Amino acid sequence: MNAVSDPTPSWEGAVWVTGAAGLIGNEVVRLGRDGSPSPFPVRGVARADLNLTDFTAVDRLFAAERPSAVIHCAAMSKSPACQRDPEAAWRINHAATAHLAGLSEGIPFLLMSTDLVFDGLKGGYVEADPVNPLSVYAETKVAAETAVLANPRHVVVRTSLNFGRSPGGRSAFNEEMREAWRAGRTLDLFEDEFRSPIAAIETARVLWALVRGRHAGLFHVAGRERLSRVEIGLLVAEWFRREEPNLPTPYRAGSLRDYRGAPRSPDTSMDTGKVERLLDLRLPRFSRWMAGSPGWNRR
Repeated sequence: MNAVSDPTPSWEGAVWVTGAAGLIGNEVVRLGRDGSPSPFPVRGVARADLNLTDFTAVDRLFAAERPSAVIHCAAMSKSPACQRDPEAAWRINHAATAHLAGLSEGIPFLLMSTDLVFDGLKGGYVEADPVNPLSVYAETKVAAETAVLANPRHVVVRTSLNFGRSPGGRSAFNEEMREAWRAGRTLDLFEDEFRSPIAAIETARVLWALVRGRHAGLFHVAGRERLSRVEIGLLVAEWFRREEPNLPTPYRAGSLRDYRGAPRSPDTSMDTGKVERLLDLRLPRFSRWMAGSPGWNRR
């Protein structure tokens, strides 16, 4: 899949989608243009187009294009990179978000956030549960959420692992797994670490529904299934073996009890009932989606 490029320099009134060269952002742009649930033109804003931490440049482009809404997917999203360079993580994930949300005071603004704002000691998290971030990445996302939700008309969406094909072929968790297997590595997967994975196209559909409906507040958008890292790995391996029958997919099942690295949240599975009730939809179970279910089932 190639990144979606803008065919024209005139974007007045378009919906801005930041992070357009990433997995979710590219899906949002593609869906907005192809299927279009969007009532407006869609302007993909990638890093090559605009440095979101250059506030002067952001102000200038925002004033020139006057977007009708902003779906903010851009982020420094790799937790190890954030741990290595917390200053950059805070600048990109918090400061740039707060600035862009401020510019969008009078228009719909949606921030993509993460299940990792939780410490994972509970699982089945609802939106009202208290956050307790364990990493720099999660800390910056909690701060960004607070900045965005200070405007009662804005939206924050927390999601989990998103499956798909990114423009560069390296953004999705499944792409990282495939590259490891192609390089002959054996993956260490935990039996007692749980997430709620979802396909990026399903996430993109919900984002458009929230923006188009001018909904506000905090929502969890994830798969309706609590899966361990081992279970997720097996589903991804089966998927890739359909595309590459000879691809070795070795893994070792381990336990967080034996892990000695940076803190990890053991169970960040999320309850998606709030957004399902609001939009009258049922989000897919990841295992069913991977097996070929259409996944976007109206009640």
